[in-house]
Amino acid sequence: MILYPAIDLKEGRCVRLLRGEMASATVFGEDPAAQAQGFVAAGCRWLHLVDLDGAFAGRPANAAAVEAILRAVPVPCQLGGGIRDIATLEHWLDHGVARVILGTAAVESPDLVRYAADAFPGRIAVGLDARAGKVATRGWAEATELDAVDLARRFEDVGIAAIIYTDIDRDGAMAGPNVAATAALAEAVSVPVIASGGVSSLADLIALRDTGVIDGAICGRALYDGALDLASALTALQEG
Repeated sequence: MILYPAIDLKEGRCVRLLRGEMASATVFGEDPAAQAQGFVAAGCRWLHLVDLDGAFAGRPANAAAVEAILRAVPVPCQLGGGIRDIATLEHWLDHGVARVILGTAAVESPDLVRYAADAFPGRIAVGLDARAGKVATRGWAEATELDAVDLARRFEDVGIAAIIYTDIDRDGAMAGPNVAATAALAEAVSVPVIASGGVSSLADLIALRDTGVIDGAICGRALYDGALDLASALTALQEG
């Protein structure tokens, strides 16, 4: 299982939110590129980047910080937040992003997801962010009645590289991931599923891995708070 350290960007800084609330942002660093280098030095193989301001604005808002990270590290990065048209998607792929995450677009512009998955094989992921199993969009600010599993199945055969499933109520809360819901989604589709939200300890990562169906996990606050040591976690997952 791949562990993805998260760098969430707000006004050019590294932050973490509590359950997706922008007003609850805690700043953990002023230099995202340096933070990325620290994660790479610890041994990570991927980075997970989110333009939080972009997710709300519907267009990139932390481009300078993202570009600085891309220049600073040799590992592949996946990026989400404010990517809702083909021009923005192509811009980031051209500038070195390995995988673009489409979240709101998966609900509002499903044809964009299908086109992009076909045009850029292996480089498009769908982000499914849910409260109580129902998908939320536009920076998690707008609720829908769409079931996360049903939406995932709509993109199962279009060639996306992964589905990133975030339980919003667990995100940043250090209360443990929703292992059951994430595993159920992974069992329902053939696309690799990456868990996001709530990872607070090595035990949480082991629980996700031991389902046998979850391909990756994103971790943010636990790394910043020091509750989880990245190098030790990577070693433990490799040994497992």
